[in-house]
Amino acid sequence: MPYIDCKVSAKLTDEKKENLKTELGKNIGILHKPESYLMVGIVDNYSLYFAGKMLENGAYVGVKVFGKPSSSDCERMTAAVCGVLKDKLGIPPESVYITYEGITDWGWNGGNF
Repeated sequence: MPYIDCKVSAKLTDEKKENLKTELGKNIGILHKPESYLMVGIVDNYSLYFAGKMLENGAYVGVKVFGKPSSSDCERMTAAVCGVLKDKLGIPPESVYITYEGITDWGWNGGNF
């Protein structure tokens, strides 16, 4: 039951969105979650500001998972996500924030886990 919310300042083509979604899916296993339950939200052309200045090429990524991910797994996931954003979208790691949230009550398909 992972969800990745990815907000980027650049305008993305549908192909770039698809590539981003695919690459994030390949890496969700780092958090011991299956891609078969992964939901990804992508918002492009998003206004992001860092240190008082608008980011031309930046991203905020929020990762939510059922249960509590370990700090070491989050560290590895951060490296992977920053790599994907740099390789696929040219976003430098210093222009990326990533947060992690463990969820204890997660609903799906009319019930909760």
